[in-house]
Amino acid sequence: MCGVAGYLGYVADGAALLAAMAGAIAHRGPDSEGIDIFPQAGLAHRRLAIVDLGNGQQPMASENGRFVISFNGEIFNHVELRRDLEAQGHRFRTSADTEVILHLFERYGERCLSLLNGDFAFAIWDSLRERMFLARDRMGVRPLFYTRHRGAVYFASEVKSLLKVPGLQAMLDIKALDQILTLWAPIAPRTAFQNIFELEPATYAVIDRNGMTTTPYWELEFPDHGDYLGVAAEEELEDLLMDAVRLRLRADVQVGCYLSGGLDSSVIAAIASRLDTQPLRTFAIGFESREHDESYFQSIMVDHLQTRHVQTLMTSGDIAADFPDVVRHMERPVIRSAPAPLYALARLVRSNGIKAVLTGEGADEIFAGYDLFKEARVRRFCARQPGSRFRPLLFRKLYPYLPNLRRQTPEYLSAFFMAGSANIGDPLFSHRPRFRSTSSTKMFFSRDVKNALGGYDAAEEIVSLLPSDFRRWHPLNQAQYLETRFLLPGYILSSQGDRMAMAHGIEGRFPFLDHRLVEFAARLHPEQKLKGLDEKHVLRAVAGKLLPKEISERRKQPYRAPDTEAFVGETKHEFVDAALGADSVRRSGIFDPVTVEKLHRKCAAGAPSGFRDNAAFVAILSTQLWQETFAAGSPSRAVA
Repeated sequence: MCGVAGYLGYVADGAALLAAMAGAIAHRGPDSEGIDIFPQAGLAHRRLAIVDLGNGQQPMASENGRFVISFNGEIFNHVELRRDLEAQGHRFRTSADTEVILHLFERYGERCLSLLNGDFAFAIWDSLRERMFLARDRMGVRPLFYTRHRGAVYFASEVKSLLKVPGLQAMLDIKALDQILTLWAPIAPRTAFQNIFELEPATYAVIDRNGMTTTPYWELEFPDHGDYLGVAAEEELEDLLMDAVRLRLRADVQVGCYLSGGLDSSVIAAIASRLDTQPLRTFAIGFESREHDESYFQSIMVDHLQTRHVQTLMTSGDIAADFPDVVRHMERPVIRSAPAPLYALARLVRSNGIKAVLTGEGADEIFAGYDLFKEARVRRFCARQPGSRFRPLLFRKLYPYLPNLRRQTPEYLSAFFMAGSANIGDPLFSHRPRFRSTSSTKMFFSRDVKNALGGYDAAEEIVSLLPSDFRRWHPLNQAQYLETRFLLPGYILSSQGDRMAMAHGIEGRFPFLDHRLVEFAARLHPEQKLKGLDEKHVLRAVAGKLLPKEISERRKQPYRAPDTEAFVGETKHEFVDAALGADSVRRSGIFDPVTVEKLHRKCAAGAPSGFRDNAAFVAILSTQLWQETFAAGSPSRAVA
């Protein structure tokens, strides 16, 4: 994992600019820096040394000097690819995976992307054709942003690097904010910044004197009804998982593992402990709040695997203290405080001398682990059986870890979960309750923002981007596509993933997001993933061979962190009062100061708050912090 930056076009002092751009992302690659300048182009690199520690410096040139690469990420099958290339006559100077990409690109051009098993974002300068080639991995693990400014194209691993370009101003994109407050994330290529874009996952771009073109090279596809894998799925899953973990343990430094106490990270840790020759290093978050804490289950796995375990205990005050830095690294507003503990966890890992960790992200998306998938199934049942006496029981079965739900009346439960359920043919049927609940924050928008947005509907933009055969898929597969295509790269792998880990120079590795596993899971029969209301059915069968029953049969507890209570209460946080104060809100121009003040008073008084109040509070606070961090001094930019 590293940081990349570069440009194509006329730049007055390219070396100075690239030094500034690289400096802005030094946290991504604290081990070394490299810069190369070409006619009308340049590349910069910040290195986090994990493979070939002594010889993997970048930018790296091909043997004949035609191609030069700046690469962020890991190619996990680089050993096998190198072997094939050597058999074809290619010679290598290093053992770095970076050089493997160069040789592959030299031989196959953009077709090399289909051969890569890895997480990557890279740029390759072709001096012969005078063009820049950019590419990003299939799932969107590694970020890459770009902008066009004064006749040149600039790109980098993070937006803060692009903001070093002279004259480029940070302006909030209010449609992106509307998307975040509906979908939890912007819809790529849009970002929170006007005129700054994200290269989409599974996409490559070519930049030359004629402009910039983007082309997708992979798409997540689900089979039509009936065209599913057979009974050998469990064995194939076990083999694929073993190999995915084996490949991701490759490194010239020790690889650790996050251990939440849930099924997904426990499976990865169990396999890693079998394959690794060293005692496994594991790391976890504990919470002062019992409602959020999973320390008991972590201890079961630590005892089972005999790992060298370290935990950081988070208080609400810790979350608040880190939150301004969290927003700076995320570079976007959010509706939850959940990234903050992961920021602290990465800091803990780094302080223990580890540079790379395996994590369990991706399993909930590809094996249908989220409550949303079960909720959609219940809503479909209730829409077809409107008089069923099982409706309240089914709603409560969905969320046994939320005791407040037991106190709700059947009428309330039906109103909350069943809104919009009459139209079961709606392509967004599974996600409508979430979108509706989250988007309630938009009631706090200022009049100017509401007028500027007009009738814009972020959810309908999603509909326009769906594949042509989407409606032929099983409803569960439709829901999985929405989650995997939009929320996974837009929030889980970015705000909670890459940004929090790389803030401290930590590389996250995700075995469940090996593209072979993703494609395998897409071909499974829906009942092998969600059997009744039991999530991740086939994964649990494999987990039963690896884990104690208390873990393998444990019902999923979603990762959550204290939200509003982290920022209000006995401990006062000056930045919260400043950001939500009437003058600050009025100056930013995004929200209505009167309604924001009412929400702030309500939360500060300790009044009971549900998801909507929590989401609104965190969203408004993070947006205000974003504005102060990136666009301070220009209130009109918010509604430009």
